[in-house]
Amino acid sequence: MNIRFLETFVWLAKLRNFRLTAERLHTTQAAVSSRIASLEQDFGVRLFDRSAREVALTADGSKALVYAERMVKLMREMKDDMSDKQVYAGVIRIGVIESIVHSWFPDFLGRLHKAFPRLQIEIASDTTIHLHEQFSKGNLDLVLQAEPVIGPQVSNIALCEFPMRWVGSPKLDIGSETLSMSDLSAFPVISFARNSGPHAVIERLFSGSERGNLHVNCIASVATMIRLATDGFGIAAVPPAIIQRELNEEILHVLRVDTEFPALALIACFRSDHENPLTETVARIAQETASDFALNWGHEIARLPSPLAVGKPGGSETAAG
Repeated sequence: MNIRFLETFVWLAKLRNFRLTAERLHTTQAAVSSRIASLEQDFGVRLFDRSAREVALTADGSKALVYAERMVKLMREMKDDMSDKQVYAGVIRIGVIESIVHSWFPDFLGRLHKAFPRLQIEIASDTTIHLHEQFSKGNLDLVLQAEPVIGPQVSNIALCEFPMRWVGSPKLDIGSETLSMSDLSAFPVISFARNSGPHAVIERLFSGSERGNLHVNCIASVATMIRLATDGFGIAAVPPAIIQRELNEEILHVLRVDTEFPALALIACFRSDHENPLTETVARIAQETASDFALNWGHEIARLPSPLAVGKPGGSETAAG
């Protein structure tokens, strides 16, 4: 069934005049009459009573008009969606590390829903290593993580940086004095997942004589890391931005350490698609959200104990949560 014929039917029912309908649709009265006749033949009923001076719907015509209006409206919505690249519907699959989930991710989702209310969002929270793998397989459209993805038609944009600090529970009775790496090695270390950026930094910082009898416990879940640290199981190097509640309630304290831990650099990775720029648009919303969060959180960082950069600073490795 030709949608133009249904549109002609709807307009003729509204205007009740062949000439006005033809003018509205930029066609001829003969074309309008032919389209209506074709519909009547398809339906097997008369849609209009042409005996009066004005065209009037028959009882069958009134019944058919309800459906015709729905179909014309649906077709109009479909055309709008197909022609306007900024009106997005469908599904986007986003991978995100827990360090982001525990900080500015809820705000990001709120902004994304406001910008694209009909967009369905599927979220996978995992380590950078696993997200990288899923993105490479095509299972994710966008990843918010701590390392870039290098590949053809893949773009990476910087989001923000999270300062990393050593933290511990008051249960450990560490005190407020400045600690060396050798001092820290006396405690069990709670680390991000093995082979992640922070884990590699920990391995380097405790290399050589400073390692002693160090026990490093690699944990894939950030929530588990925080729970173990608050319970006094050991010390951990985490972004203070993700433990705001624990710091405010003083169940975790930032430790003063004489060696700086590199910041956690956050990156959005997506495939470049000029025909459908949705992923880049979403990545830019993430960038804006992360920048706003980092700006506001920077004032909190300034009030925390600062590490004393004695000896070599932590270097420039990119950490991965």
